[in-house]
Amino acid sequence: MTSGNNGATTPEDDDPFGYLYADGQANGAQPPSGGYGYPNAVNRVRTVGQRQYGQQGPQPGAGYGQTPQQQGSYGQPNAHYAAPETLPGGAPTTQTSYSTGTGSGGRGRGPNTKGLLIGAIAVVAAVVIGIGVAMLGGDDDKDAKGDDTPATPTQSQTKDSGPSKTADPGDEVELPKSDAKTLALGGTAATASDVKGAQADGGVYVTGFNQAGSSVTWTVNGIPKGGKYTVYVGYSVPGKDGNATLTVNGTPSTAPVNLKNYAHAAEGDYEKGWTKTYNYIQLNKGTNTIKVSCEEGNQCDALLDQVWLVKGWVKS
Repeated sequence: MTSGNNGATTPEDDDPFGYLYADGQANGAQPPSGGYGYPNAVNRVRTVGQRQYGQQGPQPGAGYGQTPQQQGSYGQPNAHYAAPETLPGGAPTTQTSYSTGTGSGGRGRGPNTKGLLIGAIAVVAAVVIGIGVAMLGGDDDKDAKGDDTPATPTQSQTKDSGPSKTADPGDEVELPKSDAKTLALGGTAATASDVKGAQADGGVYVTGFNQAGSSVTWTVNGIPKGGKYTVYVGYSVPGKDGNATLTVNGTPSTAPVNLKNYAHAAEGDYEKGWTKTYNYIQLNKGTNTIKVSCEEGNQCDALLDQVWLVKGWVKS
């Protein structure tokens, strides 16, 4: 079988592409005028070898086998293959123009510099975190290996904290304490040791105090600092309350020495009535005198065994 008209004249026996070959053209084959004979078909017929790829159709003066001058512009693709739709008479197509700028020829989109900046910041942050973890891990390794390198000096080692606070002389010196037999007695006051329970040395206490004008005076030496002190008096009452007068450095106190039956002894039972009381006083540095006396109006039926001092105004 040869190309072109091969005998029969019916359309199904015709070679529709015979015009493309030399022998078909010699037999008079012609390209169909209707585009392969199909309705609404586009005529895209070209003789073999006639189409030149990479151009927009034949150019005036361009011969077969000649490469036409390629044209292009910045921002448009320089295609090496031109689709049929781009040739004259081809079907219209929708073309999208790409541009790297935002000039008057159309809107484009430049590099995503914001994304690059965020990425760079993320990389730097990751590096910093990695260095911090490595440093912490290095310290742990040193501790695990028992590194003998001295630790960083503490603040107390590197910075002088300044002179320490001077201790209060009253806290350093033991304050005086006196038993009954060392006190100066006045009036009918005298010492005895018949009643049990006295805390003074040898169980000695002062008796005969229950008379107006009777007194015990304590001369206190070596007070380290003037100020507030508390004076304590050890005593016993026979199951009933009493009181006396306190005088410090010649000045009577407005508060009496309270000789209450805190021990809850039965009436007349001195042995069960031993207890203590206290008064707040002001002393001078050095020597002071403290006097407990039975004055008019006082109820002085009591035995006295000790007197002592505590710094400050306290309760105990």
